[in-house]
Amino acid sequence: MRFPLIAAAAASAASILLSAEAHSDDHRYKKDEHVELWVNKVGPYANPQEAYEYYKLPYCAPETKHHPDDSQTTGRWNEWKVHTMGEHLGGHALRHSGHDIKFLSTKTDAEKCTTKPLTAAQAKQFAKAVQHRWFYQMYLDDLPVWGMVGEMLPKKDTLTLKEKDDLERLDHMTELRDEDIANLHPFVYTNRNLVISYNKDQIVKVDLTSDPQSLEEVKEGVKLEFSLHVQFVETKEEFHSRFDRYLDHEFFKHPIHWFSVFNSFMMVLFLMGLVALILLRTLKKDYARYGLIHDLEDGEYDDDEKEAMLHDKVEDAGWKQVHGDVFRGPHLLPLFAALLGTGWQLVILTLGIILFAVLGPLHGEVHEGRGEVLQATLICYAFSSIVSGYMSGKFFKEYYPTVAKSGNNSGSGNLWQLTMGLTIALLPTVTVVICFCLNAVSLLYGTINTVPFMVILKLFLLWIFVSVPLCVVGTLLGRHANKGTASSFPCRVNTIPRPIPDDVPWYGKPSGLIPLAGLLSFGSIFIELYYVLTSLWNYKFYHVYGFLLGVYAILTIVVGMTSIIVVYFCLNAENYLWQWTAFASGASTAGYVFLYGIYYFVFKTQMHGFLQICFYFGYMTLIAVNLGLLCGTMGHAAASRFVRAIFANVKVD
Repeated sequence: MRFPLIAAAAASAASILLSAEAHSDDHRYKKDEHVELWVNKVGPYANPQEAYEYYKLPYCAPETKHHPDDSQTTGRWNEWKVHTMGEHLGGHALRHSGHDIKFLSTKTDAEKCTTKPLTAAQAKQFAKAVQHRWFYQMYLDDLPVWGMVGEMLPKKDTLTLKEKDDLERLDHMTELRDEDIANLHPFVYTNRNLVISYNKDQIVKVDLTSDPQSLEEVKEGVKLEFSLHVQFVETKEEFHSRFDRYLDHEFFKHPIHWFSVFNSFMMVLFLMGLVALILLRTLKKDYARYGLIHDLEDGEYDDDEKEAMLHDKVEDAGWKQVHGDVFRGPHLLPLFAALLGTGWQLVILTLGIILFAVLGPLHGEVHEGRGEVLQATLICYAFSSIVSGYMSGKFFKEYYPTVAKSGNNSGSGNLWQLTMGLTIALLPTVTVVICFCLNAVSLLYGTINTVPFMVILKLFLLWIFVSVPLCVVGTLLGRHANKGTASSFPCRVNTIPRPIPDDVPWYGKPSGLIPLAGLLSFGSIFIELYYVLTSLWNYKFYHVYGFLLGVYAILTIVVGMTSIIVVYFCLNAENYLWQWTAFASGASTAGYVFLYGIYYFVFKTQMHGFLQICFYFGYMTLIAVNLGLLCGTMGHAAASRFVRAIFANVKVD
């Protein structure tokens, strides 16, 4: 365990160092210094992944020096902000708005622009955007602001607003179906008010509101005049807390959230008590019973006493009977070793990212940076590849002699190469296939979630020149870290496998126990899962990383305890094929997570359309696959220590 933990600390430290460099901008301005306003995206509020470039709608840009009316010159309106890989993967496409905003400027005139007469297609675009509750997003000094495209109204002066800004208005609106708009007409907001609050030389708050009096009906041939009013207001709010207004503390720190963690903690106590009962009482009786058998076989009693005691007190069955097979290598050893290696990498990757987020006050809060978590994930994944190679190589080296002894051997060299190849390519292949399909759909629809070719090339180079070599090095280290002989196990492995009984009750069969184990593990995290999914799909910034770290610790314990219980019952039924059973016990949690994802999609969101459905279930599949590998590995690790512990304390000839 030391090696993976060291790798986790190293990966987290690397992410912190790179993040500190990214947060080097102090966001300080001098009077009349330019403050850049970037436009990011536009799209339906109900579909987070259906986001298009801002000028997908026929908006216009102001004719300032940043956007000259001379087509022969280039203004900043044509400038795209440089993005990190994390920003590209997060679906950001920041383009200069063309507005000429100067810090603490006293200019009162609004910057205006007028569109050309709308064509029928452009009018239809605006009408569709208004009907389906489209919104746009901008960034000023790395602070996001949201605005509404328009309203569906019977006539212009019938709108009464109760919300303080456009974002709150979006939260309260629902999309209109075609049959609901028979007597309604699309109106577009043409006047925007941008209020910039500052403290000394730093911007601490940005508010965007759309003027209801500026609503203009969208028709073919109409010219729309858009204007932006900018106002600077002094405030005493501190710069370091400027992002707090985006964090929904009432939602994330609700008493239900605290209660769910407490409830999960009580489940941990229950399972630990159950495992303690097995270890202290049941196993104690088992040891006494098997010790008695050993004494009888050593001839410490006469024949009549032996027969009576064997008949009355000893049942020659149970987990000790499989001591000659319990340390036999699992079926499909190269695949199993690769799954465990990948799972250990995900365990360390998850721990490293959570610690990186928890340490946000030291290097900059991760929710404040666009794509910062994704960027840190890429870095941690690349450097933690050495863990996957090390753990898979170590496991294969340890169990290969038992496979060779049983005659299931196609050559050590070939199996080594297969193990290493599967460890390197297994998870990336699944991820690439899913992401390729999603990227194709995104490209077909023309959304900004399409990953550019150069980003794909950078990801490939990162994998081929960092991840793959580290995995190979890790495999070589793991191969030499453990001798892998039969003497490393508490019991020797028989050459011929013993038969497994068929007539066992349901609680002795893996098929009856694995679903129950997954259900208990899922029960310990499903409330936190709701908060995580809400952050992913409902425009909320997840920031309670302490909760996440606590739930991750609870999940680790629950998965370990349930896997131990499942393995004990299976061994008691003389089923020594415990390795895949232990892995499946933990991995079954992912099945419940995916089913919960379906429930969340149907009852908690208003998502619709082929593109959004593809992205939602594509991402949920990736989440389930990765969580299954992670939990399966943790379950196997706990069960492995349990099996070694109990068989190390029995008397075996």
